[in-house]
Amino acid sequence: MPTRTPWRRCSGRFWKRSASREASLGRVIRGVAVELRGKTAVVTGGASGIGRALILRFAREGANVVVADLDEPGMAAVAGEAQALGVKALVARTDVTELAQVQALAARAFEAFGAVHVLCNNAGVAAWGALETATHRDWQWVLGVNLWGVIHGVEAFVPRMIARGEPAHIVNTASMAGLIASKGLGVYNTSKYAVVGLSETLVKDLKPYRIGVSVLCPLGVETRIRDSERNRPAALRNERAERVEPVELMGRSLSPESVADMVLAAIRANELYVITHDESLEPLRRRFERMERSILDRRR
Repeated sequence: MPTRTPWRRCSGRFWKRSASREASLGRVIRGVAVELRGKTAVVTGGASGIGRALILRFAREGANVVVADLDEPGMAAVAGEAQALGVKALVARTDVTELAQVQALAARAFEAFGAVHVLCNNAGVAAWGALETATHRDWQWVLGVNLWGVIHGVEAFVPRMIARGEPAHIVNTASMAGLIASKGLGVYNTSKYAVVGLSETLVKDLKPYRIGVSVLCPLGVETRIRDSERNRPAALRNERAERVEPVELMGRSLSPESVADMVLAAIRANELYVITHDESLEPLRRRFERMERSILDRRR
């Protein structure tokens, strides 16, 4: 009978294998890092929260920016702040659930600046509540923004990026809820798990084109996602939608600006995972321990 070894105790072996894989990956894609000065960054959900912080962080690096959102006053405000930093800023009202609108966003960005070097598929919403109470409208809304919004970004921008042939980077905003499921967030969890899987595949597919990929997986961040219902279309309203926020995975709350700094560092280092909170380590370890236990139990 094999001895069951906790994941943490075999972590030396695990990390040795991981380091080898990273070294191999590095030989293929090291040097893809994008120099931002004079380049162009597009951010969906760019009017507030993490998106706004990303716009301003890129602007401070000297990148021209395209702010995409549904919040027109918010877009105008952050574009003005970016312009005050000495870069060009374009605003584009965009519903990421509509492929045609994201395609129009891409066309406008490439027409205005000639190329897009950083794309942040960042728009996101959350619906609270247990899965057994989720309505079809909840699924349509959350998957439409969180998952289809990312898919539409990939569809609209990646072929153009490949055609340009310049180093580029894509950042997809997921969540720690895309790595560890949290009670009361089933619809949201589902959307974010899908974004993680999409990103893990995309980084492999785009290696030959010098296009890096990062997936952002934060815990608590000081944003307005708790008030996502304000942006839900009338046709997809759920009058019984819960507004109580689950706290199982929240941890401490970070500022959007600190998260934007981490994203910039990941772009420069061409890192796939942007895991913002140290508190994520133990839940991730427990998850892999359960997976290991399942494998070892079958050997008994």
